Amino acid sequence: MRTDRKEVNAIVIDILQKGHADDPRPVYKREPIVQAVGTDQFKLLELVPKAGADIQIHDRVYIGDAEREKIERVKRRIGYEELTPTAKLELPFAIEEVIRENEPRFVEFFNKAISVTPRLHMLHLLPGIGKKLMWEVIEQRDKKPFASFEDIRQRIRAMPHPDRMILNRILKELQDPDEKYHLFTSK
Repeated sequence: MRTDRKEVNAIVIDILQKGHADDPRPVYKREPIVQAVGTDQFKLLELVPKAGADIQIHDRVYIGDAEREKIERVKRRIGYEELTPTAKLELPFAIEEVIRENEPRFVEFFNKAISVTPRLHMLHLLPGIGKKLMWEVIEQRDKKPFASFEDIRQRIRAMPHPDRMILNRILKELQDPDEKYHLFTSK
């Protein structure tokens, strides 16, 4: 489970050039807003772009403490329900990109997942994994740690898309504010 720390990079999932439509201020007083998802803990964020910055959906933007090229400031952290329809549509693609770029990190989850309680294992929290499949993963990783998603696919035939299982788990953690266990996101 992830510790709560600042995001350093984010992927843009929507751009509101004139701010939120429901903002009661006159349009000329609104600031542009960028909705983004962090690449480490998948925090959902609203960012304020620098004036004149060229930002597109799916751009990766730096939001760390050093000098920022395109982002003026992180405005606030938001919940899934505050995302625009476009951001909700683009979110799975952004998360999929992060999973693909950081495959070793997510493969390591399959190699290191442990019991959370005497009756619940971290692997159970992935959509589609029951007891039988969980034990197959544990037996296979005990023989030899998994090296890639392809390695998992080859050795565990009942798991053709381990990357999608992780994607679906991350989306569940972001969409459900009452989710008790956070494997990949921070509360």
